Amino acid sequence: MATMVQAESVTTTHLKTPEVTIDVQEIPSAIKPSLLILHNEGEEDIVGIFADVLGQKWESTASVDAVKAGPPETVYGLKNGLSGAQLEGWDRSRLLINTHRVDGGHELDESLTDHCDYEYLYTRTPFFRRDVSRYLSLILGQIAPHRDLAKKARTTLISTTFPDVHAALPNLDILSVGADAIEIRVDLLEEPLADGTVNKAPAKVPSLKYVGEQVMILRQRTELPIIYTTRCTNENGRFPMDDPNLFYKYLARAIQWGCEYIDVELWLPEEIRRKLAENKGCSKIISAFHDFSGTFQWTAPDTQRLFERGAVYGDIVKMYALVNSMQENYELEYFRSTIQTKYPHPPFSGLNMGPTGQLSRTMNKIFTPITHPLLPMIAAPGQLSAAEINTALHTMGQVPKQDIYGIGSVRSTSQAMFFEKCFNELSLPHSFMFAPRAPKASIEHILRRPNFGGAYINPPLAASSAAYLPSLSNAARAIGQVDTVLVRPGTNSPSFIGDNARWKGIRATLTRDFVPSAYSGAAALLLASNEADASASIFALKSLGIGPIYTIGFKSNGPLSTDVQPVRSVEDVKRLEQPFVIISALPAEKSLLVVPLLKHYRVDGRNGSTNGHGSAGGKPAGKVFVDLASGPRKADPLAIATSAGWTAYGISDVSAWTTVETLRQLVGQNVCYDFVRLASGRGLF
Repeated sequence: MATMVQAESVTTTHLKTPEVTIDVQEIPSAIKPSLLILHNEGEEDIVGIFADVLGQKWESTASVDAVKAGPPETVYGLKNGLSGAQLEGWDRSRLLINTHRVDGGHELDESLTDHCDYEYLYTRTPFFRRDVSRYLSLILGQIAPHRDLAKKARTTLISTTFPDVHAALPNLDILSVGADAIEIRVDLLEEPLADGTVNKAPAKVPSLKYVGEQVMILRQRTELPIIYTTRCTNENGRFPMDDPNLFYKYLARAIQWGCEYIDVELWLPEEIRRKLAENKGCSKIISAFHDFSGTFQWTAPDTQRLFERGAVYGDIVKMYALVNSMQENYELEYFRSTIQTKYPHPPFSGLNMGPTGQLSRTMNKIFTPITHPLLPMIAAPGQLSAAEINTALHTMGQVPKQDIYGIGSVRSTSQAMFFEKCFNELSLPHSFMFAPRAPKASIEHILRRPNFGGAYINPPLAASSAAYLPSLSNAARAIGQVDTVLVRPGTNSPSFIGDNARWKGIRATLTRDFVPSAYSGAAALLLASNEADASASIFALKSLGIGPIYTIGFKSNGPLSTDVQPVRSVEDVKRLEQPFVIISALPAEKSLLVVPLLKHYRVDGRNGSTNGHGSAGGKPAGKVFVDLASGPRKADPLAIATSAGWTAYGISDVSAWTTVETLRQLVGQNVCYDFVRLASGRGLF
């Protein structure tokens, strides 16, 4: 079975041994998923796109019996008009997904979705292949946003309070800076009537059709996990409480739409909360309780029982109360301390609402709701922006001023401008400093400066020469290079950890348009002038379970050399298996050497013939090419790769993802990939 390398922290003493063992774990997605895709008349293209994103073969069929008899790894497409009676008694041998093109002129059959595991809504114009990848990765359990966020010291969510998500799109990148998730307030959506007006009646519920399209639009435009909320009238929302089954209907559909989180209010009948938990798939449940009476007491015995009720089905327990005195903030902190000591899981998100409770918003560490000046209204009384929370934390000594360094031959001015822009937007007290690469001793000297808060190093530092770093991450140790220095508080003095962020940028790029399992067991071809230039790519590829890896221009001898084979001749190229990935780590002046390989392994259709079906838009279907070269060259390998049918990415894609990871590691704050690319386009990066 394929294996995955882990990027865990280890001490550098392990580097002294002649044989370095890399920690591995089995990839849960090594077995290709089995899917049956229902589609509208004339929309079978979407089946081909699903299969391509999965890296699997596909066929159209008119018979469920043929699907049952077919190979499990083949993705089957069935017209929804043929599926009705055939799905009676469906054996659930495959994941059943109803797809619907919103701008295709067909009516959505909601009753059909009721018989399916999931529903995928999409548009042809525009079409976002990356949205298909994200959707499938989540529902198949191949990504775990909740697990990743649980590793952060603090998480926040931005709540969209627009009646129509379209209104948020122009500023979504800036709204999302500092947020770890984005909440869609379904109860605040206002569905236009046929005449273009909006029904302003109290507790007017938008249709599932409208809500589904709103979720689709939001997910197409953000990489943040979506929190889907139907807030009731008693808890400062607009959803009517006379029919609890209405909540189940809307929340269950959110699971089918692949929302990462659903907000389930604690007042709902136990049976409804249980059914949602039993059918949540890979979505997570936030068990929510809000008290606006002004009489709630954190010290009351019933408060712990409320938490315990929420913990039965909740992956996060959320308890918010409107308060009137500062004392209640201290009572909340005592409750937070005692409840998390008694019940370390699930995580507890506790806030006091109203102006008096704003202190608690700086103390809460789990999904603190934030607002933004560009939002039309705050989602709850007393909400603060990310900048206001960071300012308060700095005032209280929780976020001390630090100097973040860029060390090496980087474009210091533009890089500094980008970091400073992020710091200013988030009201972080930090400063960005640039230091040119000099002898080894100078880096050690920088680390010893009083306000040193971390650094990224470009070009990376050889791990073997960084004896002054007391520990290295498993990635940095295996790759043999350090491009990020992290600072962690210690008992007597801070400790430094050498890490490598570049491999995460490469991995994120590879999985932008393909699910992780698409790479499992596939072959890769890697070009570089030496092993050092290729090691981060090898680590990224191995983290996806890819193999074998063929190399041109170097031979791998280090800890990553297992299942890595050099190509020595043209005959080897002709004999080796078709690569799913080609990565060029050659310098710009040599980058065109990859062109003959791109043409030799050109893509005439994913997994052979496309059977006459084209793509529904976006990038052409094909295998993956990544060019890591920067600087001028005589021709553009990306354009050549694209014309040969490859899905192609350049250094700007990898650098953007690497910057996202670097900022997250250095200052604990999240910025989105699209925000980084936007800054890059404006010359700030």
